[in-house]
Amino acid sequence: MSPETISADAVIDTVSAVFMVVGALMSLGAAIGLLRFPDLMSRMHAATKPQVLGLFLLLCAVGLQLRTWWVWPVLVVAWIFQLLTVPVSAHMVGRAGYRTKHLHPELLSADELEAVVQQAAGKRGFTDDDE
Repeated sequence: MSPETISADAVIDTVSAVFMVVGALMSLGAAIGLLRFPDLMSRMHAATKPQVLGLFLLLCAVGLQLRTWWVWPVLVVAWIFQLLTVPVSAHMVGRAGYRTKHLHPELLSADELEAVVQQAAGKRGFTDDDE
């Protein structure tokens, strides 16, 4: 097949297929990380980081396959919603997990939050045992 006979539809289908496969592999990597990692913090990281990019690639693949202009604003809104909510939810889960001691301190390379929490507890006049 010569380069002159390759149609635009074939190129769009190929790019869409690559986006879909890579997006699905990133989502699969996130799922495997959720199952394999030992503590809340690493599981949270595995669930949020690849999921955002994987969803972006899948949404791009859907937009390329449908080939209509009106679907792109819907996909962009879905992408922006995910981009805004995933980090916030991961932060809240991480904060709750840290406060309830659902983490393995030996797996942390540095615990920069401990000093801040201790200082805040000292200013309020209670200790961790009171919580």
